[in-house]
Amino acid sequence: MVEAAFYGDDFTGSTDALLQYERLGLRSALLVELPAAEELRALAAQYDVIGVAGIARSLAPEEQEAEIRPILTALRDLGPRVVQYKICSTADSSPTLGSIGRALDVGRALFGTTPIPVLAAQPDLGRYTVFGHHFAAEAGAIHRLDRQPAMSHHPATPMKESDLRLHLSAQTNLVITSLDLTRYADLETHYAQLQADVVVLDALTDSDLHAAGRAILSTQNGPLFAIGSGGLSRALAFALTTQPGAPAPQATPQSGGANEQVLVVSGSQSGRTAEQIQHAVDAGWISLVLGRDSSAVSQRAVDHLRGGAPGVVVHTGRADGQAVSEVLPGLAAGLADVVRTVAHGTEVRRMVVAGGDTSGRVLRELGITAVELESTTGFGAGAALCRTIAGDERLDGLLVILKGGQVGSADLFEALRRYGREAQVLDR
Repeated sequence: MVEAAFYGDDFTGSTDALLQYERLGLRSALLVELPAAEELRALAAQYDVIGVAGIARSLAPEEQEAEIRPILTALRDLGPRVVQYKICSTADSSPTLGSIGRALDVGRALFGTTPIPVLAAQPDLGRYTVFGHHFAAEAGAIHRLDRQPAMSHHPATPMKESDLRLHLSAQTNLVITSLDLTRYADLETHYAQLQADVVVLDALTDSDLHAAGRAILSTQNGPLFAIGSGGLSRALAFALTTQPGAPAPQATPQSGGANEQVLVVSGSQSGRTAEQIQHAVDAGWISLVLGRDSSAVSQRAVDHLRGGAPGVVVHTGRADGQAVSEVLPGLAAGLADVVRTVAHGTEVRRMVVAGGDTSGRVLRELGITAVELESTTGFGAGAALCRTIAGDERLDGLLVILKGGQVGSADLFEALRRYGREAQVLDR
């Protein structure tokens, strides 16, 4: 029976949550869209965790609420112990785009007056919260969020404030407080005494996540609502699996099929993705710019793969001077056309969709209904390999990595091409 449920505000973040629950032994499924109520209840009887991958991070507040309210309501009605609104570990949001504040308001309306915990820290990705201020690593250095090179200049949601209490207060009128690490020796007691609407939680280590997860679930009175990164998913999974008889992590199956060529489609603008593309090109891959005619570039991709190229990357270039919300739907449709054409025109069964906002729209365009976790090892922190479930037999059973802009090893694309040559297992 379902123990936890989550909505991911982008697709790549949703697979990270899936990974965190699975690696602690909770059997999980990630849905691309909300199914009918009867089907959702049937899934809840089969899995410990049900997730719905969304696109709220790329939506204005009114559109965002229209997206999340029915999904959060449906997940609440399954009766899990906790429903998580999964956000990026860099707290990407603003009052006008992907508003975490709007998610807090909706959660408050649907789940009642219990304080809503916000845990953005994710130590395994180099994301930390200390005294309410958020920090993120890049290139081996740890930066305060408003000085982090990528996030302080993010094209959609530049982060100008590291204090998460102030960051969120610009997006909601709810009363926000925090519990810092000096309270963690007796966190459950302090947590039970909270009077605020929202509480920001610190974390530097896995031990802090353990403490946070226990404190959050200790206040349970009906399904709880919580907001946070994959660090929160891990914290909740710790708390849910410490009881006697909790299931152990299972080894995941190795890839089927002999074809090891890979297709990558990317709407990501991050430096990390650019590094990964360059690494692939240096290894003999073909790089193509999507352009205006997706059918033409789709055919070129098919031709290169049929000609024996180890892999093809189709990317969107840079959208300088254009609002992300204006160009994203068209780019996602074009990239989905490339995936569909390659899947139907070649034997390629391994793919990467890069870009948190891009991934969800591409999968929805393709009509993929759900993904299950395949493997977590060999791709770098934050990157997980999934297997698709779809009505189209050529899109069903694809091995796909849905990659956020800043995650994954430099050789991620080649690592997927090598996948299956050695045993792959989930790790704790």
